[in-house]
Amino acid sequence: MILEPSIDKLQSKINSKYTLVTLAAKRARQIQDTKIHQVSRPDSATYVGLALEEILEEKLTVDEDSVID
Repeated sequence: MILEPSIDKLQSKINSKYTLVTLAAKRARQIQDTKIHQVSRPDSATYVGLALEEILEEKLTVDEDSVID
């Protein structure tokens, strides 16, 4: 089973796997609660998939200055 979007494509948007997972999980909970997402034609049926698609389409980003190393 191939997961889409791929981790390689996602890491071109957000460099850290930890940040990517944390952001996607938090956004997935928001989508689950509100039933509102920012993807016009989603390919995914899951909340996490929708969150990852938002990241890939750059509708969801991280302010690198606010990330603590």
